[in-house]
Amino acid sequence: MGHKHRRGKVRYAVVGLGHIAQVAVLPAFAHTKRAEVTALVSSDAEKLARLGRRHGVAHHFAYAEYDEALRSGLFDAVYIALPNDMHREYTVCAARHGIHVLCEKPLATREDECREMIRACEEHDVRLMTAYRLHFEPCNMAAVAIVNGGRIGRPRLFTSTFTMPVRAGDIRVRADKGGGVLFDMGVYCINAARYLFRAEPVEVTATTVTPPDDPRFASVEESVSVSLRFPEERLATFTVSFGAQSVALYHVLGTEGALRVDSAYAYGGALRYQLSGRGEPEERVFEPGDQFAPELDAFADCVRKGEDPEPDGDEGLIDVMIAEAACRSARERRPIRLGDFPERVRRPGPELARHYPPVKAPRPIEATGPTDPQRRQ
Repeated sequence: MGHKHRRGKVRYAVVGLGHIAQVAVLPAFAHTKRAEVTALVSSDAEKLARLGRRHGVAHHFAYAEYDEALRSGLFDAVYIALPNDMHREYTVCAARHGIHVLCEKPLATREDECREMIRACEEHDVRLMTAYRLHFEPCNMAAVAIVNGGRIGRPRLFTSTFTMPVRAGDIRVRADKGGGVLFDMGVYCINAARYLFRAEPVEVTATTVTPPDDPRFASVEESVSVSLRFPEERLATFTVSFGAQSVALYHVLGTEGALRVDSAYAYGGALRYQLSGRGEPEERVFEPGDQFAPELDAFADCVRKGEDPEPDGDEGLIDVMIAEAACRSARERRPIRLGDFPERVRRPGPELARHYPPVKAPRPIEATGPTDPQRRQ
């Protein structure tokens, strides 16, 4: 069973072979030190065959064979890269077979589903990690050190913009698959505000806008603006959109300075921060790196040692609770009080940061990115 694994590399099955799995997760195994991929799970036989050859993975399973795969003894953990609406089912099933779970964000799209996933993993003594790759990314973790080291005085405001023009038909604009800009992109901003302020928000207010003449947004909103009130009278505000040109940045403003992080949530290029505050202004560029291999190795370490990961399931749960409350605020047009979060003993910091060399993203097979034109190849 997976929870008894202690030696050697931790063996993963990658479940779901869409764009992110092909261009980021699978190539990352070339860099991992404590993890390897030994099985693939997909409904597409051609993907299984071609990606198996590309990455040297001999064991392939269809979704209908998932239960058989979990009993096979061929892997210790799964990386779930499925549509959001499938996270709960595939996590709970893995846990019942003693297989550890590294699940893409959002952990699920409802609080009750997240709690069921967490409970199943606890009951079967397996580890559950929410795939927040930025908890291991050097620039974001340097920002944590700057903000909490007093270099901008007392942090007062967090502001962020995260946007990209999503193509028609992408899974992100399908409500039936758990899509929507708040759960796809907004959780990055929520999570960043929480790890920078080292606290949980107490109130949320949100507004959505959607152009009536854009068929891309027939079932989900185009843009959402959110305001989070934190303890000590601090505010975090962010706007996320599927209908504007690509931007990914945040500012943290303090009583004695300011920090700006550019390309803050990106995984394909360099990240940069600009700091003005106590001392001389500072600018630092972080070279591109593989952000997926670090989390694969970090989770493998937890599996081998029998330790709970950071970020764990509760970390993903809290962001989903906040996102759900933001949706309710927008719907009811009023602020929503927040509370009853799991207590956080651990939060990400610079000690988690790991830099791995960048990967060269391969040409995807029967998969299209969110901003790419639709194509088959």
